[in-house]
Amino acid sequence: MTSTSAGRVRGAALLADPLLNKGTAFSPEERAGLGLDGLLPPATETLQEQADRAYEAFLAYDKPLNRHIYLRQLQDTNEVLFYHLLTRYLEEMLPIVYTPTVGEACQRFSEIYRRPRGLFLTYEDRHRFREILRNRPGGEVDVIVVTDGQRILGLGDQGVGGMGIPIGKLSLYTAIGGIHPARTLPILLDVGTDNEELLAGEHYLGRRRHRVTGAEYDEMIEAFVSAVEAELPGTLLQWEDFATAHARPILGRYQDRLLTFNDDIQGTASVALGALSTATKVAGTSLTDHRIVVLGAGSAAIGVADMIRTALVDEGLSEQQAADRFWFVDIDGLLVSSRTDLTPEQRVYARDDAEVRDWGAGGLDLARVVGEVRPTVLIGLSTAHGAFTEEIVRTMADSCDRPVILPLSNPTSNAEADPADLARWTDGRALIAAGSPFPPLKLDGREVPVAQANNVYVFPAVGLAVAACRASRVTDRMMVAAARAVGECAVQAGSDGATPLLPPLTGMRDAAREIALAVAKAAVEDGVAPEATEAELRDAIATAQWTPRYASFPVA
Repeated sequence: MTSTSAGRVRGAALLADPLLNKGTAFSPEERAGLGLDGLLPPATETLQEQADRAYEAFLAYDKPLNRHIYLRQLQDTNEVLFYHLLTRYLEEMLPIVYTPTVGEACQRFSEIYRRPRGLFLTYEDRHRFREILRNRPGGEVDVIVVTDGQRILGLGDQGVGGMGIPIGKLSLYTAIGGIHPARTLPILLDVGTDNEELLAGEHYLGRRRHRVTGAEYDEMIEAFVSAVEAELPGTLLQWEDFATAHARPILGRYQDRLLTFNDDIQGTASVALGALSTATKVAGTSLTDHRIVVLGAGSAAIGVADMIRTALVDEGLSEQQAADRFWFVDIDGLLVSSRTDLTPEQRVYARDDAEVRDWGAGGLDLARVVGEVRPTVLIGLSTAHGAFTEEIVRTMADSCDRPVILPLSNPTSNAEADPADLARWTDGRALIAAGSPFPPLKLDGREVPVAQANNVYVFPAVGLAVAACRASRVTDRMMVAAARAVGECAVQAGSDGATPLLPPLTGMRDAAREIALAVAKAAVEDGVAPEATEAELRDAIATAQWTPRYASFPVA
């Protein structure tokens, strides 16, 4: 919606529309012409003054969840003010709007629910999805984020509470990528929940049945995709927090049919590759020199490896040589060929049993694998808190001058290690990025920020890129291009010999344009976007990036 809508919306209805409401920033002339006299306090404020007042109110809440609720209420009241505040204090507010606080907000969704946002699609309504999509607020949509709430962060099945994730993700598409808030749509596919606590809860707002599975589940996903194709063709569809059993099959089924990607698989992978690219430059080595041990073998972990493998092939390795750079460890130990429980995606990285036969007695757990492999890179996507022990890290550091350690599980309570411990156990030599926010490290008398490997570095820029270049698909090369651009932005942000593994969050709107440019160029090269020069793409991206500013309303 734009200011032209004001001709049809006046008075209290105008103040109730978060996309049009300016609150105390309405001028005296606008108040008189739009039927607002008497509905607002007499003072007239600028957007900046409103933001100052809102920030003080934000700080007055002592608990992160209460701050989250305050920001959500502000978003539901005045979107321009909300996004102005969020972009101004992005580094401080990101952990409140998204991880880790959004995890608690999902757990308590039914308790803190205030006002509807987005669409809830239930299994029983699967034959009416196209009709229900027409009930969406607004018109055209650039980005949909959808979840079924089954694997929310590291918290598991949150049922209808999973809606907090698409809402939070889309707020970052807007704050960082500049996607207009009216052109975003969060969706919750409510197929039920297997969380018995939720099902027994007095106030649970979701479908009070166990989850739909098998062919019925696939039928619902197909009904949803078909409805999106019919009603919103060309819209970017992001799959979010689906369980491993569903995430990769859904992506494989639809990635060549829709403009779509899975952020847990591809976004996480792109950020991890970006951090690894930066670390490789800092260490003065080559990406092809690394030996990579991964703890966890779910869809996100396999996605990270697939992305790095694509980059390794781009740098001259064969597919097999690239796969041989990885050792995967899950709850049952090292992935080896003789295991019968591996998916086809996992089997790509399974080691030959003959290779580990000479490792001696004992299990093939993480400690043994690290001791034998002596990796240069250790990645955690296991949700196993504290799994990167002092013994394991010191063993790694003994044979590697600049060990790259990425404890990527979130929220913080699931992190494989505390970055402060990693720095201490490696005498400050480790190159670290974590999946959740951690306080700065104190090294050599100075504070060094801990890079947070948050997907926010990639998905908003991907959304901006595809909207600007009119891409029809999201390809693997586009995501690799995003990763390399993230690394370049990080290197450019480095100073005084201290290069963060990821760019500073304070400059992410600017960085998003550069990352989006790399993605758009890759889309053109892959033939999934119309031909355009770099200059044309840069102009299109700048034009597409919305900035939170009040519009002037025409008054008689």
